[in-house]
Amino acid sequence: MNVTLLTNDTGAEVRGIDLSQPISKTDKAMLNRAFVDHSVLVIRDQRLTPQQVLAAVGLFGTVFPQHNTRFALPDCPQIHYLSNQDRFPDGRRYIPGEGWHTDHSNDTRPPKATVLHAVELPDQGGDTQFANMAAAYSALPKAMQDRLGGLLAIHIYQSSHSARRLMSLSDANKERIPNAVLHPVVRTHPESGRKAIYINPIRIEGILGLDHKEALPLLAELLEHATAERFQYRHQWRPGDLVMWDNRCLLHKANGDYDMDQTRYLYRVMLQGDVPH
Repeated sequence: MNVTLLTNDTGAEVRGIDLSQPISKTDKAMLNRAFVDHSVLVIRDQRLTPQQVLAAVGLFGTVFPQHNTRFALPDCPQIHYLSNQDRFPDGRRYIPGEGWHTDHSNDTRPPKATVLHAVELPDQGGDTQFANMAAAYSALPKAMQDRLGGLLAIHIYQSSHSARRLMSLSDANKERIPNAVLHPVVRTHPESGRKAIYINPIRIEGILGLDHKEALPLLAELLEHATAERFQYRHQWRPGDLVMWDNRCLLHKANGDYDMDQTRYLYRVMLQGDVPH
């Protein structure tokens, strides 16, 4: 197994391993260490069934139940799919993953990781961009770091301030998901100890104790800073890629810049996380 850095801060490419086969304890430890150190793992040349994806992600943790079960695979419901072929009830095409965000931050214990496995891809386009929020925090002026300390953001399923619309939840899904949760605007990674900006434009409704006139410009300023190109890794998908990223210290977004007559279809699974602190 070979691990190669993709940028100085974010991303590592893994080759020479077949996740459809049993993995040694040494390789398992190396993979988990590389994940914490580099935040994105790009494991090349995999051809996995949904059940094999489940077995592979078990190397890193326990599966997190995703919120909107309409995307679950009937024969393997812990695995969901992402597809550009779904549409909103009004007929508009649904592009999953548009806009900067971190997954399921409206949960009391948001998933630590998300894993995608490419099944079918367009000829070009559809990259996924990642922004390293720990590197972005480290680059903030000390005065801004101090200002953010102790702030709590209010996360809900669909922020009224978000430009991106999510698919609506069924009544059954609504019952098992919190109406709102509070998470720190700066969280500490439980494994690396690094501090990271923890915001989500799609989920955050406001900041506790701040008027929207103060909170929304602050969130916009943080987003602009954190998504600067110097903090990014941009992943160009290849068939067989299995990509795993750390929701505790990254934002990500998918690009809908490809021929929509071509199918983009990936398996998705998430891993259980901890309460942000």
